[in-house]
Amino acid sequence: MEPSNETQIAKFLLLGFSEEPGLQLLIFGLFLSMYLITVIGNLLIILAISTDPNLHTPMYFFLANLSFVDICFTSTTVPKMLVNIQTQSKVIIYAGCITQIYFLILFAVLDIFLLSMMAYDRFVAICHPLHYTIIMNAQLCGLLVLVSWITCVLHSLLQSLMMLRLSFCTHLHIPHFFCELNQMLQLACSDTFLNNVVMYLAAVLLAGGPFIGILYSYCKIVSSIRGISSAQGKCKAFSTCASHLSVVSLFYCTMLGVYLSSAATHSSRSSATASVMYTVVTPMLNPFIYSLRNKDMKRALKAFFGKETIPWPIVIRLKKCL
Repeated sequence: MEPSNETQIAKFLLLGFSEEPGLQLLIFGLFLSMYLITVIGNLLIILAISTDPNLHTPMYFFLANLSFVDICFTSTTVPKMLVNIQTQSKVIIYAGCITQIYFLILFAVLDIFLLSMMAYDRFVAICHPLHYTIIMNAQLCGLLVLVSWITCVLHSLLQSLMMLRLSFCTHLHIPHFFCELNQMLQLACSDTFLNNVVMYLAAVLLAGGPFIGILYSYCKIVSSIRGISSAQGKCKAFSTCASHLSVVSLFYCTMLGVYLSSAATHSSRSSATASVMYTVVTPMLNPFIYSLRNKDMKRALKAFFGKETIPWPIVIRLKKCL
């Protein structure tokens, strides 16, 4: 088939998980349920943090941003898939595919950056507790998030603009439930060498760099915890970063599992199924991990629903500070 330069009118078919009509209703119900749980759970985290003054700290500031990004990340892929199942159409236009790629890359890298910021926050809190409020001030936290947004926007824009230079044949089949960058490059009719170089270089810098930072932070945290004499002190110090460590492990392990499984099986359908773990399941589980393993968050959620009031000693201390 000859390459076509008319990429503006090209249409792609998202093949999804299965061609069997009998499974479409099951897939629709499953993903709709996971999407609603993700949105509601992360919204509750944001509302609990914003309404409870005791959670106005750097750790929960980053957590609120992570919850917002998780909602956006999941909303980039799942609603389109649900609409396609409902309308019994697998078509996505070229502009829609490029837009989906842009926001997928944007929110995926933002997730990574926010996880690395939270690791740095726990590193400062445990390894330098006396200087925590000085180091992790509001200006630094806001600047870190702002720089992350700017970096991710520019990176996503670069990747999307580089996709525009490629030529595609019409009516291409994508064996996935969203427009994944690597799958799109494989379907291009023109040379993709430069795109692949930029993609893998960005993966090393923007995913590998923060991951090394997270590993370094937790190495120092473990070293500091080992230096604590009492068992109770060790347990308390570890509990402050247990939730974050669980989320980091879930995110990176599922993402690594996706690429290992796709490399081992060479099956695009297997890759699509595995990618559900980090695009849908991980954002859905994050609110449960942070609410079930965090006493402050559980108290804030109870207070939000009117089942618990802020303890009087805390109110008295706040009045004295005012």
